[in-house]
Amino acid sequence: MAMRKMIVFVTEATLAGMAFAFVLLLLFRPDTFEHHATIQVAESTPRPSAVPRSGGGNPASYADAVTVATPAVVNIYTTKLITQHPSPMFNDPLFRHFFGGDSVPRQRLESSLGSGVIISSEGYVLTNNHVIDGADEIQVALQDGRSVSAKVVGTDPETDLAVLKVALPDLPAIVFARSEDLRVGDVVLAIGNPFGVGQTVTQGIVSATGRQQLGISTFENFIQTDAAINPGNSGGALINTAGQLVGINTAIFSRSGGSQGIGFAIPASLARQVMEQILKRGRVIRGWLGIEAQDITPDLAESFGLRDHHGAIVAGVYPGSAADRAGLRPGDIVTSVAHKPVDDARAAMNITAALEPGSKIDLAVMRDGKALHLNAVIGERPSPVPQ
Repeated sequence: MAMRKMIVFVTEATLAGMAFAFVLLLLFRPDTFEHHATIQVAESTPRPSAVPRSGGGNPASYADAVTVATPAVVNIYTTKLITQHPSPMFNDPLFRHFFGGDSVPRQRLESSLGSGVIISSEGYVLTNNHVIDGADEIQVALQDGRSVSAKVVGTDPETDLAVLKVALPDLPAIVFARSEDLRVGDVVLAIGNPFGVGQTVTQGIVSATGRQQLGISTFENFIQTDAAINPGNSGGALINTAGQLVGINTAIFSRSGGSQGIGFAIPASLARQVMEQILKRGRVIRGWLGIEAQDITPDLAESFGLRDHHGAIVAGVYPGSAADRAGLRPGDIVTSVAHKPVDDARAAMNITAALEPGSKIDLAVMRDGKALHLNAVIGERPSPVPQ
């Protein structure tokens, strides 16, 4: 089985029995996307360290971190109305005469569950886009027993993040850590609502950082952890031993559908950048060159007479795009964008996406074995087409 097919989003669309009755009592219809001003979020001081509670070098308990973080982690219940159209065979009177049935479309409610994190006392909740994608009703349940309908503020499918808004007083908010300070081997805790059993905490370490090309989302920079993550954990918090947010639990690598010690979380720093754009603009705006690019394989390097594999080959140029106006051609090799070196096609996309549309930048290019520089004005990356 290919890796892409073994990546499992850790929300479960078929767990209807766990949330169905609860949601029916609290149905609502979310408002349309809404623009909001930038808000203040709590941010950590420099790297915290766990304080040993026994004579050994490791803490005997992470209860203090859990106590700090869990009030800000919520359960999210969603429902969507699904219309099922019968087979065209049911339109045949002879077929209905012998086999029964009818050709009337039927509707059913499909339930799903996930998790989220309260990131401000104003009621903003961060979660995964796939947790709430297509939902007709969204219900948020807090650890203190309160529950409330939520509305969607904005989404970013390309990082699989979404921001919700709830209206409740005295909301606890999590503190953001500097996820870029995470090291492989650091202890982390995952908090969420796996399988709908209720808020659950699991413990592990950071197994790797900067995981990419997993096929989970367009822009990937995942924290990998062996803390147990299961269906229902999507959108929940990955915290450090001080109870501060380091990531948003998103997916697992699994052959069985359950945790096998390979989970992935979106770094808190990336989640915060996306969240702030959504709150400020209602959506995420990224730069765009307008090229189709591919990595330089050993065979391509040999055919182009290249000494190394660094750079991205332009396979196509969109008419009227920034690349087209700059004079970029198929077959060109982009070696740097805005004076930042390009190692591969993904790096070219990530560097460009971080640029503000309208920015004037330099493109370093190899063409027919000669180096040249092109001037480009960055465009705006088109919104992804809904699947």
